[in-house]
Amino acid sequence: MSVVAALILSAFVAPVASGADSVPSEKITLDIKTINGSGCPAGTATASADVASDNTSFTVHYTNFTAKAGGGASALDARKNCQINVVVHVPQGFTYAIAEADYRGYAHIESGASALEQANYYFAGTAPTARVRHTFPGPFHGVWRAVDQTDVDELVFAPCGESRNLNINAELRADAGTSSAGSFIEMDSEHASVDTIYHFSWKTC
Repeated sequence: MSVVAALILSAFVAPVASGADSVPSEKITLDIKTINGSGCPAGTATASADVASDNTSFTVHYTNFTAKAGGGASALDARKNCQINVVVHVPQGFTYAIAEADYRGYAHIESGASALEQANYYFAGTAPTARVRHTFPGPFHGVWRAVDQTDVDELVFAPCGESRNLNINAELRADAGTSSAGSFIEMDSEHASVDTIYHFSWKTC
C-alpha cells in the first residue's frame, strides 16, 4: 500500500467547539505552505484548502497515509508521519486556537498486534502541544476514531495582529507484536468517514 500522500483540505460544517459568540462572520481562508514527512514526502503530494462555511473548523483528507507491520513489511513501514504548515488568514481584530482535533482512519490489526495514532500542533515560534497517544490493540478491523480536546484555560491562541503559521504533525505506527500476519493503520480518503477535523476557538483581540 502506497505511503505517498495526497493531502486535501476541504469544507466541513461542524458545531462550534468554544468561543461561539466571537466567531468572525467574514470568510476565513487557509494557505498550505509545505507538506512533508515519511507519510507524505515533499514534492509528491498536492493540496488545496478551504474552511467550514461557518468558520468553526477545517477538515484534512489524507490519501494512503499508512503505517504497516508484519506480513513482510519493513521496519521503515512501521512508522509514518506527515507534517503540514498552514497559514490561516483571519479578519483584523480576531485570533484563534485549536480547541479540538478529531482524527479518524481505517485499520486492520491482527490479534497480538497493535497500532498507534498521535499528533500535535503549534504556531511558529511557540512550543508544540503535547502528543496524545491513542493505541488500538488487535484484533480490530474497521474505522477508528481518536479525539484530542483542550481545556479552555489551556488553549494556545495565535498572537493578535501577527501572522503565525500553524504546524500540524500527525504520526501513525504499527507493531506486529506476536502476530506474523500483516497489520496496518491508515488515514485514507478512499474510505468513508475518515476525515481529520480541527475545530477553532475564536476570540477578539
